[in-house]
Amino acid sequence: MSGILRIAYRLLVNDRGKFAALLIGITFAVLLMIMMTSIYAGVMSRASATIINTGASMWVMDRGVTSVVSSVPLPDYVLDAVRSVPGVKYAVPMFTGNGLVKLPDGDYQAVSIVGLDDSTLFGRPRMLAGRIEDVYADNGFIVVKDAEYSKLRSPGVGTQFELNDHRAVIVGIAQVASGSLFGIPTLYTTYSRATQDLPSTRFTLSYVLVEPKSRSDVPAIEAAVDALGYRALTRDRFIARTAEFYKYQTGLGVNLLLMTLISFIVGMSISGQTFYTFILENLEKFGALKAIGARSSELIGMILFQAAFTGLTGYGLGVGLSALLIAMAKLRLPTYAAMITFGNLGVAFIMVLIITTVASYIGVRRVLRIEPFDVFRG
Repeated sequence: MSGILRIAYRLLVNDRGKFAALLIGITFAVLLMIMMTSIYAGVMSRASATIINTGASMWVMDRGVTSVVSSVPLPDYVLDAVRSVPGVKYAVPMFTGNGLVKLPDGDYQAVSIVGLDDSTLFGRPRMLAGRIEDVYADNGFIVVKDAEYSKLRSPGVGTQFELNDHRAVIVGIAQVASGSLFGIPTLYTTYSRATQDLPSTRFTLSYVLVEPKSRSDVPAIEAAVDALGYRALTRDRFIARTAEFYKYQTGLGVNLLLMTLISFIVGMSISGQTFYTFILENLEKFGALKAIGARSSELIGMILFQAAFTGLTGYGLGVGLSALLIAMAKLRLPTYAAMITFGNLGVAFIMVLIITTVASYIGVRRVLRIEPFDVFRG
């Protein structure tokens, strides 16, 4: 069988033009699929940035909340009620909102404000400069150093702003796991300062962050919160709910899905047609092999090998080119949200398998119908 496969390899690479066309078709299809799904993964990750960065196991919210950025203020009694639920290890308040910063040069910049529990600072970011304890100082704020950091003129420790007509002092610089989706810088402060400095409604509590005593307590906590008239979601379920909102209620998911399907169809049509042309041009050689005793199973093995070799090579080139383009884009555009995940790679690999399977099926049907005497008669 190894001899047959060597012959198949020689037939495949002998015509460099056809072989290059096959590789380009699959590589281009993989490139488009990886780019589209990577953009989707990056956007979904940034859409759930607050959930990811905070690290809370459970979130208590109003039933009307569709994503983490669309918080509905809760009455203060909800915090005490949740703390009294059996199975709750601890529960802390959290505030999320937007503010307007007046920069030293007179420009204004919208910012996202996260207010952490005064007692525990649960959900605090990792510090790069300054001390987390300094957030308790008068007008103390911590700025996140991410892709949006430069929009605040890259402030250092001690920089002063005017935030909603209040004085704000940067007491630390922090780093978080995921950047913001909406292109605005993020500031952390205490819950009490955030609710005092930012204009708000009658209720100021955005979320209650809950840590259950054990995973087995999660269903009971969810049921108890539901009985209060509110919703409790685990971290993963809240991320999924946020993703569903952006997929189905913003059109983002449908558009990216359509682009992925288009790239798949383009790749399949180009590769299938090119591979079929390759088979037609080598029919005489397959007929000659059949005439000298090659079995149908060996001919099928040759075609499957050629399709698999081309598909895997094109897949590797497409993934490598996608990674290179995304890396270059992030160097030039720090806000570029695309990210390659194992899910992206898996989806692209399955689609490449489908493309190679269809191309192989077309080639196998044509080769099995050939008769040796037709070749020699011609």
